[in-house]
Amino acid sequence: MLQELFGEKTSGDEDLELLWVGGEGGMEEDLVSRAGYQLRTLPAAGLHGVGLLQLPRNFIQLARGYLAARRLLGEFKPEVLFFTGGFVAAPVAIAGFRVPTLAFVPDIQPGFTLRLIARFADFIAVVAEETRQFFTKSERVRVTGYPLRSEFTRWKRADAIKHFDLENGLPTLLVFGGSKGARSINKALIGGLRTLLQEMQIIHVTGLGNWEAVEVAMKSLPADLAGRYHAFSYLHGDMGAAFAAADLAVCRAGASTLGELPQFSLPAILVPIPFREHLQHVNAAYLKDRGAAEVLPDGEMQGSLVDAILELVHDRQRLRRMSTAMSALAKPNAATHIAELLRNLGTPSGRKVGRA
Repeated sequence: MLQELFGEKTSGDEDLELLWVGGEGGMEEDLVSRAGYQLRTLPAAGLHGVGLLQLPRNFIQLARGYLAARRLLGEFKPEVLFFTGGFVAAPVAIAGFRVPTLAFVPDIQPGFTLRLIARFADFIAVVAEETRQFFTKSERVRVTGYPLRSEFTRWKRADAIKHFDLENGLPTLLVFGGSKGARSINKALIGGLRTLLQEMQIIHVTGLGNWEAVEVAMKSLPADLAGRYHAFSYLHGDMGAAFAAADLAVCRAGASTLGELPQFSLPAILVPIPFREHLQHVNAAYLKDRGAAEVLPDGEMQGSLVDAILELVHDRQRLRRMSTAMSALAKPNAATHIAELLRNLGTPSGRKVGRA
């Protein structure tokens, strides 16, 4: 989210001071430092859906986080606070309730923390019009879309195919499961690799914790199929190329898919995280209901994923209809709209931005 809105820090950003606030032990440290911005971490813990035995400990963590947030905000003195959810957002929001605030809801349905913060936020930025229904004061809601990095969207299909050394004219399947990967998706794909590679080429982003099993699968492929399988543990700057090259995606239904898939008009088979109340199920239903994606339950993948992929790849007209439906959901200027909201909330004398 940081790079989507502000990009890499450059010499022209001296008048913008940005502080990224994350939870202790969070995974954002590498991304924030790579972008050149400040990072501070605070104690944080959740309360929603937590068992009774864990509640006292989490309350203590939140109290520690609130005190640390008060000290941090007193030191940094931001003109604007920007929230995208997460455990750390609650103590920062309480400590900074007098500071102009923008809450961004990256999923179709807001999570518990964002619903609380939205009660006193000056504006609420949302991905789609359908999210407005979750807020009583809808006049504060602004439909911006999901922001994407400019480097992510610069890829064109021809350049992406060349970048990955893909075969022109052969259908391309993109399979990914987020930065940590999705073990169940990887397992189902590996089980059907030989069947799928007979008819398509595959870009597989496995996640950092799933590479060993993929290496074994790669070594077992015959030479004529091995060249069609392009596996990576993680793609950072090249992920946009993977989207641009693909004809169909198989992935989870995290918030970023609401921006990434429409940007590239990429139809998808969505496999939401297998927790009944997870926000990914709402995201997946939103895309399916608009004819842009199909949804496959996680528990059915082992027996159904290969057939679901082949059915779509063989039906080119259906894929084109899904692609058109996905394209209609794109909001390519989302980052600009959110950045404008943040700047307008700031005071004329400065443009400090705090993010949690």
